[in-house]
Amino acid sequence: MTRYFTQDHEWIEIEGDLGTVGITDYAQGQLGDITFVDPAEVGASVAKGDAVSVVDSVKAASDVYTPVSGTIAEVNAALVDEPELVNTDAEVGGWLFRITLSDTSELAALMDDAAYKAYVETL
Repeated sequence: MTRYFTQDHEWIEIEGDLGTVGITDYAQGQLGDITFVDPAEVGASVAKGDAVSVVDSVKAASDVYTPVSGTIAEVNAALVDEPELVNTDAEVGGWLFRITLSDTSELAALMDDAAYKAYVETL
């Protein structure tokens, strides 16, 4: 599996033509404690950069953007009852949605782990 990152602090992990998407630990730290997750709509066709979900925290509500185009295949139903999973495990168990990619060439515009870490250091 390969993981990529956006400048908006989303991550996507690719396995075949399916991507699992969430927010980074950095984003979670900036937002503070997540108190609610408004999930993406399963079956929705989305374009790269579309706002597809919202996370609410004690500090603010923040849109989550899809890093690639495709169709929302699944949402993390556990977040409905336990949004705090994003606080404790943002980059594994706190994933937000899965997307079936429609254009894998879009991955080339995303950052790998080293590039994302370097980007965060500039903030």
